[in-house]
Amino acid sequence: MKTKQTIAVIGATGNMGSAISRSIATGNYRLLLIGGKPEEAKALAKQIRKENESADVEGIECSVEATWEADIIIAAVPYEAEKAVAEKIREKANQKIVVSISNPLNSTYDGLVTSPDISAAEELQKLLPNSKVVKAFNTTFAADFSTPVIEGKQVDAFIAGNDEEALKTVSELVGTAGFSPLIAGDLQVSRTLENMQLLLIQLGIKYNYNWLAGWKILHN
Repeated sequence: MKTKQTIAVIGATGNMGSAISRSIATGNYRLLLIGGKPEEAKALAKQIRKENESADVEGIECSVEATWEADIIIAAVPYEAEKAVAEKIREKANQKIVVSISNPLNSTYDGLVTSPDISAAEELQKLLPNSKVVKAFNTTFAADFSTPVIEGKQVDAFIAGNDEEALKTVSELVGTAGFSPLIAGDLQVSRTLENMQLLLIQLGIKYNYNWLAGWKILHN
């Protein structure tokens, strides 16, 4: 049997963080949940265990302690919070996989705050030079985690990164969450992925998708 990996979810009590935590708790993982308020992370862990008795999950007060134990770290935080998270975990995240889910949206959802020659994920990689940053879950809405099959089609979740083994590991994680994992390329491709979600948000607002929509590559 494959060794159980430990995953620290920073920002676990947010919309995306809780959706990710619930979905991957069904897999062979040990989850350490970190939220803005420790009691909320502990309450979420209790709720997940109630929904899934076999879930190995607990709320942790200290993000540094959690990332020290973790094999994989999911930064389920907004773009503007990633720098502060990186500063806290830099030493403990050495040679570990760090998943960036953020989209650097501006306040009016008509553009990104990053320049065209860099992505939020690439910025995080610069902040964590000794970690293996992988872009994932940024092209999915929180609602998609409970409904990963829309109109009979399993939503694709795109992944980008520079380390092949890390990409394989995160692909398995994405599959556990219920999506069809699709490795899109190296970390530079995350520029495209962040723009893709900007477009999906814009389309959702225009056509009233109610935050339940996803990308699907159709091919033969």
